[in-house]
Amino acid sequence: MSNIGVWENAEPGVTRCIKQAGDSLMMMEVHFEPGAEGYEHSHPHEQMSYCMKGRIAFRINGVETVLAAGDTICIPSEARHGVTALEASVLLDVFTPVREDLLKR
Repeated sequence: MSNIGVWENAEPGVTRCIKQAGDSLMMMEVHFEPGAEGYEHSHPHEQMSYCMKGRIAFRINGVETVLAAGDTICIPSEARHGVTALEASVLLDVFTPVREDLLKR
């Protein structure tokens, strides 16, 4: 069973929904409660994140950048990264290639 279009829990206070997955590109919406964290990790995929709502602190390879609604950030392949929501926040994440590790097909 596919999980595209299904909301699921990620970390505490973080929910996500894969919006679409093509052959080499994937889009996911992620909601954060205030103070929630996306734990530090890395993956071979290139990622772009668009802050749709709120304020969120990104840490990429040890450098912190705060995004507010309307801001975008690019995360290179294999970069160590994590986030902390400074208030209730929503991100739209895009990955290439597709994050097969997150899909249930």
